[in-house]
Amino acid sequence: MDFSTPMRHGPVELRLIRPKDARPLQHELVTNRRWLEPWEATLPGLQTGIDMRVSIRRLLQQYRDGSGYPFVMEYGGAIAGQLNIWGVMRGSLCSATIGYWVSERFAGHGITPAAVAMATDLAFAELGLHRIEICLRPENRPSLRVVQKLGFRYEGLRRRFIHIDGDWRDHLAFSLVREDVPEGVLRRWAEGRVPADWAAVPESDLPH
Repeated sequence: MDFSTPMRHGPVELRLIRPKDARPLQHELVTNRRWLEPWEATLPGLQTGIDMRVSIRRLLQQYRDGSGYPFVMEYGGAIAGQLNIWGVMRGSLCSATIGYWVSERFAGHGITPAAVAMATDLAFAELGLHRIEICLRPENRPSLRVVQKLGFRYEGLRRRFIHIDGDWRDHLAFSLVREDVPEGVLRRWAEGRVPADWAAVPESDLPH
């Protein structure tokens, strides 16, 4: 599949990651440690460093294998973060998960919802997937706003689901299936037709 043409919505661009992105992405990750560390996956019992060259090689291998699709988010031509469609399952599931991070200096510009919408539309229309899932920590209010803006359906609390920031953390699970958005996620959001209650989370599942 040809990903040579980036996807765009206003000043937001989503394109396939490239080896030469290693240096600017590494810079963003290092300078945004305080901002990103509470939401980053870790390995139980291991200290992990940041080596974007190695990470990009692995991501591009997943892309070649068809098990993942790694993208860079840009805003006005500047690298703002990263988005991955990962854990791609074919056969009777046809599903995947979306994960992402954005630099603090770009937060609040609508970059992440636009990128997630474009990635979800790509997954349904071009990759032949049927279901896209996003899992996030209940404390991650910015990410919660993303799924609310786009109308992902809340599915429930997954206890101690992913090892994040040094421990097993609870996550909220949201998803969309292709039949939910026949017009596309981006178009539905841009036209203001997102259902208000699909992403509603019961108070009992939120931190107090």
